[in-house]
Amino acid sequence: MRVTQALATAIVAALPVAYAQTFTACNPMEKTCPKDVALNSATFKSDFATGVEAEASWSKAAYTTINYDNQGAQFRIAKQGQAPTIETNFYFFFGRVDVTMKPAPGQGIVSSIVLESDDLDEVDWEFLGGFDNKVQTNFFGKGNTTSYDRMVEYNVETPQETFHTYSLDWTAERLQWIIDGTVVRELKYADPVALGGKVNTLHPTHQFPHLLTTTRPTLRLQCN
Repeated sequence: MRVTQALATAIVAALPVAYAQTFTACNPMEKTCPKDVALNSATFKSDFATGVEAEASWSKAAYTTINYDNQGAQFRIAKQGQAPTIETNFYFFFGRVDVTMKPAPGQGIVSSIVLESDDLDEVDWEFLGGFDNKVQTNFFGKGNTTSYDRMVEYNVETPQETFHTYSLDWTAERLQWIIDGTVVRELKYADPVALGGKVNTLHPTHQFPHLLTTTRPTLRLQCN
């Protein structure tokens, strides 16, 4: 399965540091939840340079404003506390997501590409608007935030001015973070930072994101 998005992000704001949040409307580890809608094809592509029709199969969060031009979608923040966000209307179980984008500039602004599941698995790319030369990679399993030692930062050339393609390639055995076709990070199921993939009824907070539920792509611009 492969999901591809092409977009640009832009913003007129500069506010204090933003913090990402992982949340769920219904956690299947805690109660019975409605069935998730699956992607019904081998591939899916959205070209936001085509305009608003590219929003098909996406849902917008409250206060999400998007403008379109021939470079793609521009996510805009009008005031402090807004976090314009879109997420797919479908889920998938293993596959690859490619996003071609420019993150937004501005101190305190965070642009992110996130895979997130209903049971609080999260894999992401995050760009801090005050830096035009780096990107952060991170992951969480089952909402376990007891430590924050999983983030790894990588250099990238002028991301706010230059389009790059950021990919997440997800299998049962490993996760890869990829920039312009080059793997910059790989997380294996048995790696110590993933707690060796441990999961059982007494230890449901394993760190490798893949058991129990599917995930869906989310694109977010955040400012607190």
